Amino acid sequence: MTTTPETRPLIRRLLGSDAAIAQLVVITVLIFVAMTAMNPDKFLRYYNFESISYIMPELGILSIAMMIAMLTGGIDLSVVGVANLAAIVAGVYFRIPAVQEAIGAGGAGVVMHTVAAVLIALLVGLAAGVINGLLIARLRIIPILATLGTGQIFAGLALVLTGGPAIVGFPQTWAWIGTGKILGLATPLWVLIVVALLVAVALTRTTLGVSLMLIGTNPRAAIFAGIRSGRMILYSYMLTGVLSAIAGVLLSGRTNSAKADFGASYLLQAVLIAVLGGTNPAGGKGRVLGVLLALIALMLLSSGLQIMRMSNFLIDAVWGGFLVVVIAINYLRSQK
Repeated sequence: MTTTPETRPLIRRLLGSDAAIAQLVVITVLIFVAMTAMNPDKFLRYYNFESISYIMPELGILSIAMMIAMLTGGIDLSVVGVANLAAIVAGVYFRIPAVQEAIGAGGAGVVMHTVAAVLIALLVGLAAGVINGLLIARLRIIPILATLGTGQIFAGLALVLTGGPAIVGFPQTWAWIGTGKILGLATPLWVLIVVALLVAVALTRTTLGVSLMLIGTNPRAAIFAGIRSGRMILYSYMLTGVLSAIAGVLLSGRTNSAKADFGASYLLQAVLIAVLGGTNPAGGKGRVLGVLLALIALMLLSSGLQIMRMSNFLIDAVWGGFLVVVIAINYLRSQK
């Protein structure tokens, strides 16, 4: 059976000429088949995939944020700190007596204050991104050091605001963001889809995306091309900050709480998924589709191993080994 002329261009547009994407598709299918063969009764349950659809988006958005930071040859180690701080600030907003009174009265006031809390969280993420961007673009601090430091600052601020315990008691409208459904699918999954589409379009169809790719590929050529590298890097970290805040909203909505140390393992997982998705840590290369495929593959792997009651520590080790194997495969392919 031959591929029709109409189908071939569509496949090329979706997968592109990057062999890493095709490799990820094969890996994802193999993981799905392997996990199904090991425990089909539990792995193929609707509940299993539904639970994945609620947990996967927050990690996926953080991974996309990490990919954006890596496009310029940088990294953002503050994404989890930003996510938690944004959610905690929103939780503090809900504790204001006037806001609590309006929410208790019900009606449109609940929705209005929920929207206001989301905007506040996004502004926190934007401010955090501006701080990271200025430190890296203006003060020329190495990204790994700048974001490591700011990540600790954001975590410290979160602890100051909460005093240690988690903030609980978010309104039902906030919980719906993390646990609700739209057209039968998890609300967080819709958020991930929208974010992924917007970022993919921004990276491929806008000046920002082209500039970030060029800066990461050849900074000197970017200067000669008239690209303001400092400004573009600032914009990229502003975007990672906003995406981190969105992930924080989803996480707090799903757990109905916010705490300074939530999602501690997400940082390394986000780096892992971004690299597995074909993002070059040295900059200049990265695709949203690759990140999503790597995310799906690792979530299926993690879910299958958890169903078999494997230790979370062992699962982390498997993820790390998976990364080493894929990097080795990519290296051998590049040598050929």
